[in-house]
Amino acid sequence: MNKIWYYIVTISILMLIFSKPESIISEMMTASSNTVTNCLQLFSIYAVWLGLMEIVERTGLSNKLANLLSPIIKKLFKTDNKEAQKYIAINISSNMLGLGNASTPSALKAMNALDNKTGKPTFAMIMLVVVNALAIEIIPSTTISLRAANGSISASDILLPTLIATFCSTLTGIILAIIIDKIKVRKRK
Repeated sequence: MNKIWYYIVTISILMLIFSKPESIISEMMTASSNTVTNCLQLFSIYAVWLGLMEIVERTGLSNKLANLLSPIIKKLFKTDNKEAQKYIAINISSNMLGLGNASTPSALKAMNALDNKTGKPTFAMIMLVVVNALAIEIIPSTTISLRAANGSISASDILLPTLIATFCSTLTGIILAIIIDKIKVRKRK
């Protein structure tokens, strides 16, 4: 991956040297400044949401959420592990709120709880990766926050398209994971 980035940066600088040699330094400084600004915006967004997720866990709301989502989680992930169910519920709910990277700690904790120490992924682990990667977003809060911070007039115009796209992708991923699991089970027999 480092080589890829090296080549991208090198080719970009060479293109700039041949097309606009006088603007190399100013373009690099502008790009660096924009990167730092975006990182600070993301940092503040994630700080708020990670703090909220910690409050949810400490108040016991995560257990209530796990109980509420328990029938769906048991059916979808085929697991009775209460700890894993709690972290899966937190992960699903934080992804639904569009928290993206802020949901990663709960996904890692769920993955540890689902690990059967064989070195091979279980169906529940595979389904967690699928559901986490393709998560349904009801409120894409991170994207809306970034759009608003960058001057979008209608930052929330993406609500319906995001909901439709993430619902379709998640449903497709779940169906494919189930089909692949059934094919694997048939091959073993």
